[in-house]
Amino acid sequence: MPQIPRIVSADDHVVEPPDVFTNRLPSKYRERGPQVQRAPVAEMTFRGGKYAYAMGDEGPLADWWLYEDRAIPHTRLSACAGFAPEEVQVVPMTYDEMRPGCFEQRARLADMDLNHVEASLCFPTFPRFCGQTFLEADDKNLALLCVQAYNDWMVEEWCAGSGGRLIPLCLIPLWDPVLAAAEVRRNAARGVRAVCFSELPSNLGLPSIHDEGRFWDPFVAACDETGTVICMHSGSGSKMPSTSPDAPPAVSSTLTHELAEGSLADWLFSGLLVRYPDVKITYSEGQIGWIPYILTRADRVWEHNRGWSDSRDLVPEPPSTYYWGRVYGCFFDDAAGLDAIDAIGPDQVTFETDYPHADGTWPHSKAVAEKLFAGLDQELTNKIVRENTIRLFDLDLASTP
Repeated sequence: MPQIPRIVSADDHVVEPPDVFTNRLPSKYRERGPQVQRAPVAEMTFRGGKYAYAMGDEGPLADWWLYEDRAIPHTRLSACAGFAPEEVQVVPMTYDEMRPGCFEQRARLADMDLNHVEASLCFPTFPRFCGQTFLEADDKNLALLCVQAYNDWMVEEWCAGSGGRLIPLCLIPLWDPVLAAAEVRRNAARGVRAVCFSELPSNLGLPSIHDEGRFWDPFVAACDETGTVICMHSGSGSKMPSTSPDAPPAVSSTLTHELAEGSLADWLFSGLLVRYPDVKITYSEGQIGWIPYILTRADRVWEHNRGWSDSRDLVPEPPSTYYWGRVYGCFFDDAAGLDAIDAIGPDQVTFETDYPHADGTWPHSKAVAEKLFAGLDQELTNKIVRENTIRLFDLDLASTP
């Protein structure tokens, strides 16, 4: 049985503290920017695959993010570290009820120590997985300042002084690829090598990555130029898969890998991986067992459909050609994927703990890894648990401490 080295997690989450924007926006925008207010939750309903909330005078207390016409309460589902599984519910929550590691750097590092984790890449909460909150805002000038303020907080407060243990992951203004490219370069100049993006941007009302006008090329070119990894988290298209309107949430959770599958098919046939040969993409919380099928199917479609498909105009080689060394999967519990590790690529798989979310394995991630990797050799275990992530993000950490 291999020894589990200290984990470098490629997918965790941070709950932003209340002063992220009030401390960093220009003074004239602070009252209009995102702020936190404590108030009761009068009503909470689930419809159309989403939860809706109403603020009132009575009901359980929550800390709410207020921004333009939006009021978004914290719920336990996004900050459930320390709660028993049966207590993980979509119920209102305040910062006082959260484990401090959700939003305080020093406490997070302590929780990482408890969980055998050396370093962690954290996706946003209030902005959502790729900054959809700011995409949906009416005032795009303020929204751009919010994106920049978030990135400044991420680099200068959340990650600074952590000794490289907290890995910066920044946002872009999704509505403008030229501004997005500028933000990639601004953050790359201070050492950032990871940026959030949507797995399926057309679900957000944005051009797809197949856009004939090559809408996304300035953004992807900046990532290619700077060595910035494009990180896509399941759900970053703001839609979750399901089978029917009345299917329970468990069905949607079971099928989340479909989002990454669709996105990878998009990227393989988009031509972006051809035009930008150094760019790398990664799928967080998408698991990995589906990857061999998508690669095999894409190659067969490319070959078999050549009489009527124009895919070869954009993709001159079999699509899987552009997968190797370029696309990384991320998982927390996928025994089927590990059985197919050679077809996926031992150098293209990363591990996550998903702290502090419901699927998270804190504080038992080492025990989970020991069970998952029991049949693997030490070299492969080291790669998956830490070495691949260190190489992907060019981290200043020892490969095998």
